[in-house]
Amino acid sequence: METKRIIIEDRNHIKDEELKEAASILRSGGLVAFPTETVYGLGGNALDEDAARKIYAAKGRPSDNPLIAHVSCVEEVEPLVKEIPEAGRKLMEAFWPGPLTMIFPKSEKVPYGTTGGLDTVAIRMPDDPVANRLIALAGVPVAAPSANTSGRPSPTTADHVWQDMNGRIDMIIDGGPVGIGVESTIVDVSSAVPAVLRPGAITMEMLEEVLGEVSVDPAILGPLSADVRPKAPGMKYKHYAPKADLTLVEPGTGADRESGAEQVTGAEQVTGAEQKTGSGQKTGADRNTGAAPETGLDETQLQAMICKVRELSREKIEAGYKVGVICTDESRDCYTDGEVRSIGARKSQASVAHNLYALLREFDDLGVDYIFSESFPKDHLGQAIMNRLSKAAGYKIVKV
Repeated sequence: METKRIIIEDRNHIKDEELKEAASILRSGGLVAFPTETVYGLGGNALDEDAARKIYAAKGRPSDNPLIAHVSCVEEVEPLVKEIPEAGRKLMEAFWPGPLTMIFPKSEKVPYGTTGGLDTVAIRMPDDPVANRLIALAGVPVAAPSANTSGRPSPTTADHVWQDMNGRIDMIIDGGPVGIGVESTIVDVSSAVPAVLRPGAITMEMLEEVLGEVSVDPAILGPLSADVRPKAPGMKYKHYAPKADLTLVEPGTGADRESGAEQVTGAEQVTGAEQKTGSGQKTGADRNTGAAPETGLDETQLQAMICKVRELSREKIEAGYKVGVICTDESRDCYTDGEVRSIGARKSQASVAHNLYALLREFDDLGVDYIFSESFPKDHLGQAIMNRLSKAAGYKIVKV
């Protein structure tokens, strides 16, 4: 298959003529990759089971991993769902269009091929002008997971999509780099208490401000067992992963610090004397009280984490491996060994989220064997950042 690539000249003044061919491809059951405010999506007609199968095939994605149906306006939601709960209406009013996906009981109009066999459907109304206008011109809801092969870091530029999807899909719309850089927040509003199934730019704090009580699905905190059917994308399978072996280093809990033991979560646990860190993480996004300037960590925690990343990196380099290091603007000068890259500033969670996937793909291009990464506080957008990094690492996390 020959993949056509078109470039949007001016995202702020989109001409329908630029998108008409792409809209026609979607209506006829073909696949089009397009930019959204979060990541690039791989679109197909959400009401066409054959189109859903094509999406799964292009991505190499397990067919029990649900797809998100994208709409251009609120009026397009009602035909797709049995009901819109009050929590859903409140969230639509507060955050749509935008980086929020909601889970509703599905109508018979939505095929099970789109929902991964579930009786619920995930729906989002994107804010990106290219995405929103394309969906409106197509005249159908557009199922659109991230436009990468399954398991790889999500694409934040059209070049990333081209690397994974050239020859697999009909068209790529190049709208330039995306804004946010991590996938949408997913909230299940089909249950009595709304539950966050995937964190994103609409943070837990923002959701609680609108809804009050909001629960967190266990899949955010760790891997699902093999026999559990995922209710939303990104919950069950290894996602966002670079080709290299990725390990996160993060400050431990109070118990970890008391024991002075190194902990590796996920695959194994080992022991060994380590530096004891100070008090726990702060709860504000950029709170400075008692912390190293604008980092969200106290100075002892920060130094322990940096020392451990350096130690792990040197061990692999001395063994003959090529190593990548993910640090921040604030800690960049602390590292001298390996391919050292800053993911952004600790004082700006938005910069870290924006650069995350592009940096993982850069390490793929560099051909590193191992990556060691600093970690981040899990409040606000940091919850989404750590969720993606943890999944990319297969939950291999060293606590110090």
